[in-house]
Amino acid sequence: MLCAWGGPATLVVALGGWALAGILPLPPGPTDGLAEIVAFYGSPTTRAGLVVTSVGMCLPAPLLAAISVQMLRMEGRVPILSFLQLLLGAVTVVLLLVPMLLLGVAGLRADRSPELVQLLHDTAWLLFLTPVAPFALQNITIGLAVLGDRSGVQVFPRWSAYANFWAAFLFCPAVLAYFFLRGPFAWNGVFVFWLGTVVYAAWLFGMFLLVRRAVLADPAGVVAPAPAATAPAS
Repeated sequence: MLCAWGGPATLVVALGGWALAGILPLPPGPTDGLAEIVAFYGSPTTRAGLVVTSVGMCLPAPLLAAISVQMLRMEGRVPILSFLQLLLGAVTVVLLLVPMLLLGVAGLRADRSPELVQLLHDTAWLLFLTPVAPFALQNITIGLAVLGDRSGVQVFPRWSAYANFWAAFLFCPAVLAYFFLRGPFAWNGVFVFWLGTVVYAAWLFGMFLLVRRAVLADPAGVVAPAPAATAPAS
């Protein structure tokens, strides 16, 4: 149960860090001037907020582990999807954390070339928002496990599979940030930053509720994992 709280904790800490850093409500964009970018990342408040955010970006890990435990119940003795979800979850945590560290590096030295600060600015935000494949594959993996649940108790409701598939689809517009510097498809636009942030936040909270529900329904873990399929007798 405790691990499931990693989802809400991520939202509180990471979004709080962004607010402190000045990334919320209006994140910096790809068309900001050099002086504006240097001043933003050079601010001690921005760097303090990024430190807090870096902690928050690690907090999904306990929830992802708890999801895999519930998926083990669904799959039984051949838990390929459970292990795949855990692996993809580890990748997503790295993809969330590393860009925040790069943004912190951008403001470390006051004498750094503004062009290098801009390069870190571009690199970090594109690295943060555009690698949608691990996130989408993670959602698809969870959805497939839910639809193929053989535990006999339906660990997660079937609608959650379709919600995960829908989340995977909604992450996809973020790749357009490579082609637009302005408008809704720029990295700070509504279809990249805001859509991705809202969908991932909703997913974290939704999966927290589902894991909590599954644990409360079976607090002692008395429901055995689904049995492995056996080959028919010849």
